[in-house]
Amino acid sequence: MIPARYDSTRLPGKPLADIHGKPMIIWVYEAARRSSAADIVVATDDERIAAVCRAARARVELTASHHASGTDRIAELAARSAWADDDIVVNVQGDEPLIPPALIDQVAGLLEAEPAAGLATLVTAIRDEREFRDPNVVKVVGGAAGTALYFSRAPIPYPRDGGLPTQARRHIGIYAYRTRSLKVIASAAPCALEVTERLEQLRALWVGVRTIVADAVEVPPRAVDTAEDLAEVRRIARPA
Repeated sequence: MIPARYDSTRLPGKPLADIHGKPMIIWVYEAARRSSAADIVVATDDERIAAVCRAARARVELTASHHASGTDRIAELAARSAWADDDIVVNVQGDEPLIPPALIDQVAGLLEAEPAAGLATLVTAIRDEREFRDPNVVKVVGGAAGTALYFSRAPIPYPRDGGLPTQARRHIGIYAYRTRSLKVIASAAPCALEVTERLEQLRALWVGVRTIVADAVEVPPRAVDTAEDLAEVRRIARPA
């Protein structure tokens, strides 16, 4: 599932941003097609995005406009579809045009191998202190059992004595849920932490969904959050 909305605060219309003659959302869809996913759907509330998807023969479903997060948008489709409770649904963000397909398979396999978990996601090491302190880079700290303890835009774990902690990890915005856990998360209202940090994954921790993390087998570029990120993707992407 690829949730996509037009009204991004920092970069309005970014799913339709041109990358070498092709809209960003189609880059994401085509990357997902190179994974082992049984089905791939773009979930959007915007007819402009839907029209671009249809023109590219990408499957698209229209959803309500009130959703607080991509998770909520996907949950709407789960509610009107015949997905089994144990089905694994992967949320690939619509602003990850260079997402390696291997990560889609990895995060699904991670959840499949851990029956007690309801949510899985991926991280990668932070090697640069400027990136560590950038609020557009989401950090995560994990426990000994491979579970996520907290996600934040703040530099965590905070190095009291300065420098860059060896445990610093950047969160990669890809999630795998079991359908039952997806419904639990979406049935809860956005929690205070989620609203404060503007991070949807905090709701899963808030309601007690066991969330597991692992280092990604490939390191993707950062997601497109700003005009500068978009310029960087255009610089490194190979023209279609």
